[in-house]
Amino acid sequence: MESRVASEVNRLQDLFKNIPKDQLNVVEGLITQAARLRILLDDNWKDILENGEYEKFKQSENQMPYDRKRPIVENYDNRDKTYQSIIKQLTELLPQPKQDRKSKLLGR
Repeated sequence: MESRVASEVNRLQDLFKNIPKDQLNVVEGLITQAARLRILLDDNWKDILENGEYEKFKQSENQMPYDRKRPIVENYDNRDKTYQSIIKQLTELLPQPKQDRKSKLLGR
């Protein structure tokens, strides 16, 4: 898993290499966390594809089983939200392309 995380860290560092140097310390932590989450998300997704989102569950022998969302699906959803938030933070740190005067006047 660590080698997969390291590969993802390298990929993200390449994508976000133009972030200003003064924000580099924050960026390094966000990139590491995003890489870890991406690998966990990939693994969770494989499990969900193989085993489905729902499972038959019953709390006692006398109860009829019912469909229950598997806990890994909740983990996936929560991790995905966190991953998206981190990627948004990283993207917002990227230098913005300069707009030409005409585009600024037109609101584009």
